[in-house]
Amino acid sequence: MSKQALVLFAHGARAAAWAAPFERLRDLTQPRMPEVRVALAFLELMTPRLPELVAELTAGGVTRITVVPVFLGQGGHVLRDLPLMVEQLRIDYPQATIDVVEAAGENAAVLNALADYCVASLSAHTPPD
Repeated sequence: MSKQALVLFAHGARAAAWAAPFERLRDLTQPRMPEVRVALAFLELMTPRLPELVAELTAGGVTRITVVPVFLGQGGHVLRDLPLMVEQLRIDYPQATIDVVEAAGENAAVLNALADYCVASLSAHTPPD
């Protein structure tokens, strides 16, 4: 049986507090899949970066990695940078299958959840007549 990992892939920022929502997402996701390692990786400015994390995962025997770009859209990082990085990782770690799914913000369920939040925020902050 293969060991699996789910990697939440975010951009990264200089301010450490920027990572807090992604850490909460990781912490909410992990209990739903206790048999899968859920980890967080960054494109830049924060650690671990994706290559470092994949090296750690494969050294620990993980053979199937699914990368979830936690981006709202398919910008240059998701369309260009991530595919190049994953292509190199597939060469460097041929023992692992590395899959990338669509950016979170491109998923209909995620967009519907955001729309629900936006609609609810209006009623939550509308003064009574």
